[in-house]
Amino acid sequence: MDFFFYFWLCSYIFCTVALLHLFVLLLKKLLKTPSDINGKHVLITGGSSGIGKGVAIEVAKLGANVTIVARDAVKLQSAVDEIQKACVKQSQKVNYISLDISTNYENVEKVLNEAEQNLGPVYMLVNCAGTCICGKFEDMSVDDVHYLVNLNYMGTVHTIKSLIGKMKTRKEGYVVITASQAALIGIFGLSIYSSTKFALRGLAETLYMELKHHGIHVTLALPPDTDTPGFANEEKSKPLETKIISESGGLYAPEKVAARIVKDTLEKSFFSTIGLESYLVTVLCSGMSPVRSFLDIIHQAPLLGLLRVVSYFIQAHFLSIIKKCAREEESKKKIS
Repeated sequence: MDFFFYFWLCSYIFCTVALLHLFVLLLKKLLKTPSDINGKHVLITGGSSGIGKGVAIEVAKLGANVTIVARDAVKLQSAVDEIQKACVKQSQKVNYISLDISTNYENVEKVLNEAEQNLGPVYMLVNCAGTCICGKFEDMSVDDVHYLVNLNYMGTVHTIKSLIGKMKTRKEGYVVITASQAALIGIFGLSIYSSTKFALRGLAETLYMELKHHGIHVTLALPPDTDTPGFANEEKSKPLETKIISESGGLYAPEKVAARIVKDTLEKSFFSTIGLESYLVTVLCSGMSPVRSFLDIIHQAPLLGLLRVVSYFIQAHFLSIIKKCAREEESKKKIS
């Protein structure tokens, strides 16, 4: 009986989501007025690889001038060569800056001011710099905690603070904060990483409220697991429980994630998601988050209660995975 009820419930939710989603997409297609970034300056942190480089290529295809920021000058130069191939006009410029954004705010502000002098005012700031170190909370070193907080959170704070005053003066601009699905749900083995991403969500929601009437739009990107060099490095420290839990969401190509972020940003969506799981989790956790229009409410409100029921079973499944891994670990200890 439980199986058939769960099957029926999932089927009902899927059909409801599909119909509502198609309806809202149709209306959005009729109403959307995406912005033009042709000739505008887009600055992207974490732009030497992964999602950041993908975003740089996407905006280059739309005629933007691009500045990418990261620490490794060799990777940056290689990325610039790749981005230049995506440019659609000879007049487009692509620059790079080798910079550690996680420390020394004054230096970040100085260097980004120089970037604006070179390519003009930053019209769109895309924060993609970040990393993940996995492990149980008690096993995380204090140095690792500081590193993640400084890079994932403070690095984003530094770049936004450096540029936001001038954006407000011009009364235009876009700010993209790339978090993760881990900004919506705490996952075993991601305690510190998830904390920094939750903080970014809070930052994005607050900035949206502060900046909207100044003509500046904020988008919070919530990508699922993405096939990037950072993800490959993350796998090295990921506990077994975390691997099993995260596998259900699949692995996405950075190019597809980047294209979706650019599209959602230019359409002034607050959330940027890709894939059904990411979409459903975002709806479930939407709460008091900003919406672009009442159309978002139309498809979120009917689903919230149903998805809350499904979330109970998902959480129970996660806990069963953790218990199973714990039992297997205890058995290994007894044998050894």
